Amino acid sequence: MRGKTAQELNDHIVDLRREQFSLRMQKAQGQTAQTHQFAKVRREIARAVTVLGQKQAAQKQNGAA
Repeated sequence: MRGKTAQELNDHIVDLRREQFSLRMQKAQGQTAQTHQFAKVRREIARAVTVLGQKQAAQKQNGAA
């Protein structure tokens, strides 16, 4: 994931948030059978956001130096 560009990470986060929304809708309708996916998607979003923040901080630090 660290090899991705900032734009690729943003796209990945958008896709994961859509998946998370879909899982929530399935849960609300009583259709979800894979409850482990909720935590998996939430953690993947957190990882992507963390890597994106690190990239932005490194870019800001390199730009200021």
